[in-house]
Amino acid sequence: MPTSALSDLPPLLRLALLAGAVALLPLSWWWLRQRGASVNARLAALTALTLFLTFDLIVFGAFTRLTDSGLGCPDWPGCYGQASPLGARGDIHAAQVALPSGPVTAAKAWIEMIHRYLAMTVGLLIALAAVVGWRARAVLPHSPWWATLTLAWVVVQGLFGKYTVTLKLYPAIVTLHLLGALVLLALLVLQHESFRDRPLPVAARPVAAGWVAAVLAVLTLQIALGGWVSTNYAVLACTGFPACNGQWWPAMDGGAGFTLLRELGRMAGPAEAGAYLPFEALVAIHMAHRLFALVALTALAGLAWRLLRCPEAAARRYGLALAALLLLQAASGLSNVVLGWPIAGALAHSAGAAGLVAVLTSLWARSRAAGERLSRASPASPRAGGLDGRRAA
Repeated sequence: MPTSALSDLPPLLRLALLAGAVALLPLSWWWLRQRGASVNARLAALTALTLFLTFDLIVFGAFTRLTDSGLGCPDWPGCYGQASPLGARGDIHAAQVALPSGPVTAAKAWIEMIHRYLAMTVGLLIALAAVVGWRARAVLPHSPWWATLTLAWVVVQGLFGKYTVTLKLYPAIVTLHLLGALVLLALLVLQHESFRDRPLPVAARPVAAGWVAAVLAVLTLQIALGGWVSTNYAVLACTGFPACNGQWWPAMDGGAGFTLLRELGRMAGPAEAGAYLPFEALVAIHMAHRLFALVALTALAGLAWRLLRCPEAAARRYGLALAALLLLQAASGLSNVVLGWPIAGALAHSAGAAGLVAVLTSLWARSRAAGERLSRASPASPRAGGLDGRRAA
């Protein structure tokens, strides 16, 4: 197995060229569809395209994790120093022969590298949006720094991806990588909403932006707990529902389970460092996610119910979206436990979580815009704008 620097420049350059070639397909579609459109319209379409691909990236990242392909190429950014598994066939075969049940196979290498190609494609699209945004900053409905922040966050995500591999699926890093992907999704939703400029009706204003933000915070904590379950492979620590392993309150070791700075499956601390994580710790991780799901379900259902009771169609559409995603999350979550973690159910659960983040972020942006317009209608209130105050009329 050849050794190479983890951030070896030649494979990184080859990967960038390959990602650029892959990005030409969506970019060509975007360019042809937006010929003759205004700069804002082109950027809105580019942001929507990037948002769609980012959602796909999140789901494919879950597929990478669920198929145990995260170490399919054990170096970074290439695969055994190559830009694709084709060039690393010999190394992959040697690793598979040496450890047939190990993490490296040809299929897993391709899954891991496709995930990296898609991530680099998203990064290139975001970089293009940032460049165009700065060139057209005079007519943008929001500050060009938003696109720059998004690009900076993509770099952070790339580092999380690197350390996910080089630190051998360190649970805290993998969980942060998942949460970072959702932050990226939210940033793109906010930018897309600023282009749309369609706030919820001011007259009704069915929900305050603060309420939506609180529900989004609850959802984020629940997703973090779910990520901790997945990255520690604790999904099947509890069998059966609603009881866990035939018990309503099984034996749990929360201290070991929620020690963040430790290797996968291992204990931390001077006395127990390197020992295997006890089963009770996995049960504690699973039960924390299951119990907090009741809090998240109550918060999201309450918000959906309030939106569905609103007479305005725009608000009801958000309510229907939240209700549908809640049903998806409940069904897919139960299937993971009852049916033994089927990959389709696990992917649906990840996709549903990303969908909830996108819907709530969009709802927050539009609720905030509605509140600002209501404030501007009041003579006693100061003017306020969009994402950065530039929409004040």
